Amino acid sequence: MAKALIGFMGGPTNDQLRQSARLRRRIGELETEVLRLKNENDGLNKALGERVELLTPADLLEPLSH
Repeated sequence: MAKALIGFMGGPTNDQLRQSARLRRRIGELETEVLRLKNENDGLNKALGERVELLTPADLLEPLSH
């Protein structure tokens, strides 16, 4: 339906084309950021898993030092 309306109105305007291009760039930036955060999260989870493996029952009974 949207294609039919745009066709009926004479096609997208230059402003609409610029906005679409800007939105596509922003989507690309956000996808890159999501990938970066996912990789960072995976690294943190791995580091946490390695530390948890080193814990002993005695470690769990010790009070936390601040």
